[in-house]
Amino acid sequence: MAKKKSSNADGLLRMYEQMVRIRTFEDNANQLYLSAKMPGLTHMYSGQEAVAVGICEALEKTDHITSTHRGHGHCVAKGAKFKEMFCELLGKAEGYCRGKGGSMHIADQENGNLGANAIVGGSAGIATGAALTAKRLGTGAVSVCFFGDGALGQGLLYEVMNMAALWRLPMIYACENNLYGEYTHVSEMAAGEIGGRARAFGIEAFKVDGQDVLAVNRLTQDLVQRARKGEGPFFVELATYRYHGHHVGDINRTYYRSKEEEADWKKNRDPITNFGDWLIAEKIASAADLDALNEGIRANAKAAVDYALNAPYPPSSEVDAHVYAA
Repeated sequence: MAKKKSSNADGLLRMYEQMVRIRTFEDNANQLYLSAKMPGLTHMYSGQEAVAVGICEALEKTDHITSTHRGHGHCVAKGAKFKEMFCELLGKAEGYCRGKGGSMHIADQENGNLGANAIVGGSAGIATGAALTAKRLGTGAVSVCFFGDGALGQGLLYEVMNMAALWRLPMIYACENNLYGEYTHVSEMAAGEIGGRARAFGIEAFKVDGQDVLAVNRLTQDLVQRARKGEGPFFVELATYRYHGHHVGDINRTYYRSKEEEADWKKNRDPITNFGDWLIAEKIASAADLDALNEGIRANAKAAVDYALNAPYPPSSEVDAHVYAA
């Protein structure tokens, strides 16, 4: 049975720390791109931290997740380390995939992260397959499939939800509804109620404020425990928001959303600021405690970036290694 990791002060502070770690990682990743030190594109997770942390803190190391092209937050929340993450972004040999995955294909098997996926909705089959394996082997593991609202247009998602419902798999489908599929508002590309798609298969569907880490964590703890008892699968829509553009090059966003909308989310609905204020109000931590924690994370991130910038690339002899299984 999953441990209730958020039931004490240490667990609550860990959730705050994990959200700050994600935000700090993304700030540094953005700077690496803007300074032309990182190859390719990346997709910022800033603003959605309460989703990844609230869910992953309800999981055990042996539980599985699959991620998306906007996946750094999921990786960090499931246990990934800064040094290996930055090495992967920079194509270095010490990265999680020896520099071959880059931003959109990071996998961390040791912590149960089966991988990010650049194909929208592409990881749904992987997560469902892991849940089927767990059920067949009786491991008790639960799988969580993270996907965005843009994946609601992908047929694969509905095929595997049908399978999961028929076979009662220990599976949670976590839809991060950040309102925009690339540059299109969700109201213009997803008809009807999002949760209704899951209910059509007889899957229990829930909707939660994705900016409230406590609400996300409470719901996930309950669903994980139920999934371990064979009561799955479940579907959760998490109302959230990405602060940056679709990718790091999407700078001028005014043609599809206003600056006022972005400012309102950042000012009034920031998951880190609001949770930090709650921790202070509940006397779980002081403002000085949180400042010190933030400073320590920034220092750790800087050290990891400096390390990754100077780390070696994989040898050219590896160009066709780790590509095919013998």
